[in-house]
Amino acid sequence: MGMEKPFWTICITHMFVELYLLTQVALIPVFMREFELSLLEASLVASVPSFSQLLLNIPLGLLVDRFKPKYFLSASMLIEGSSALLLSQTNNFWILVLGASVMRISSPLYHIAGLSQIGGSGRLEKMSRLMGFHNTLGYLGSGIGVITVAVFLSTLGWRWTYLLWPIPIMTWGVITLGSSDIGGRQPDRRGVMDRGSLSSLPLVFSSIFLIFLGAIGLKEVGTTAISTYMTTYLVSVKGLPKATATLIFGLGPLMGVIGSLTGGYFGERMSAKRTLSLAILGCVFLLALLALSSEPYILTLIYLLYAILSCGTYVSMNTIAANISQPTVRGLSFSTLFFTEGLIAAITPTASALIVGSFDLWSIFPFSIAFLACSLGVLQSLPYPGRAHRSPEASQAASPGAIIY
Repeated sequence: MGMEKPFWTICITHMFVELYLLTQVALIPVFMREFELSLLEASLVASVPSFSQLLLNIPLGLLVDRFKPKYFLSASMLIEGSSALLLSQTNNFWILVLGASVMRISSPLYHIAGLSQIGGSGRLEKMSRLMGFHNTLGYLGSGIGVITVAVFLSTLGWRWTYLLWPIPIMTWGVITLGSSDIGGRQPDRRGVMDRGSLSSLPLVFSSIFLIFLGAIGLKEVGTTAISTYMTTYLVSVKGLPKATATLIFGLGPLMGVIGSLTGGYFGERMSAKRTLSLAILGCVFLLALLALSSEPYILTLIYLLYAILSCGTYVSMNTIAANISQPTVRGLSFSTLFFTEGLIAAITPTASALIVGSFDLWSIFPFSIAFLACSLGVLQSLPYPGRAHRSPEASQAASPGAIIY
């Protein structure tokens, strides 16, 4: 497809950048015990890093549309590796929060640059497939990271999680920086003035994109609340050992490998919007079953099925974002999407902790189900293919009859 080597370089970087995505969340019960924290205090390990990511999304979106993505990909690896080393040595809770916050900066550095490069490949009719393979490597990385936590919790201790991966991560960062394959698409003359400036914001905030952001924001509230407190729920309510609960949670991202591949497959055949709608509907049903189940084996099975659908939604989300955005501001479009997700990820852990504190941990299920249902409703107002705006690039890239989103 003309970008095979840089595409797989980007995917491997995605695997590395997601290694620590869920480790802090999985370790919340451990942090509560070791640092003598309340649930609300422990939620800062998830919310403060999300704010640090949030603040960088829009500025990085402007920069990515100007410079080669390999610089951002390399920087994400070096920052992630060095902050992991800091986390491995800290005995202070606030240094822990600081290290986790610095680590989260690697996420927008990678995602905006990497997804903009994939989105600019000129093969929009194959975008679901590309996004599926891209997300597969990411979920593989996050699953490996959480399983690493589970292994070390029962052997050498949680700190070894942050000592194992920094050397390969930073080595890959140096390799990526020296790569001549990852470049940037050069804008045509019409796009030069729009690229990388605030004047390009109106090109991003079309009515279609705003509807899309609204649907995604509501969905992220529901999924973030569940992912933040799943291990705590399994330990505190269901009485599972911490290592077992963490292992179950770690299997979720590995199910994302299946979800990403199937999401890409169905998205290419029946549109990303329909695939996303069906996945959200399935998540609502499975969360309802999860809330009513008590047998550990049944809980595990339902949670893994939920993880397949939940993880698979990001393939469709990224596909839609790429296909409804103008080519000259695709980096800014992705950064706006990630800003929305980051805002939700920053607010939801603490907000849901207040709700849980007022009721109990079980209440996280109706809370999440309600937001997912609202997301599904808003998503239906997104125009179907053929009624939506297409960028010139999309019109040229898509074959006759191709489903754009």
